[in-house]
Amino acid sequence: MAGHEIRQLIIDSGLKLWQVAEAWGLNDGNFSRRLRKPFNAAEVERMKEIIAELKKNKPSEC
Repeated sequence: MAGHEIRQLIIDSGLKLWQVAEAWGLNDGNFSRRLRKPFNAAEVERMKEIIAELKKNKPSEC
C-alpha cells in the first residue's frame, strides 16, 4: 500500500497523523518521511490495528 493511501486512511478515520506516528513509535517528522515509500503487508496490518485502537479510545466529540 502506498504512503498516500495510508495517509488518506488515517485522515478518513478522523485521526491526526501525529497521533498515529506516536502510536507507531516515531515522531511526526519521521513518520511523514516514512509515508513517502510503500508499506509492506505486515506494516499495513499494524497500521490498521493502530488506527482501530486509536479510534476505539478516541474521546467522543461534544
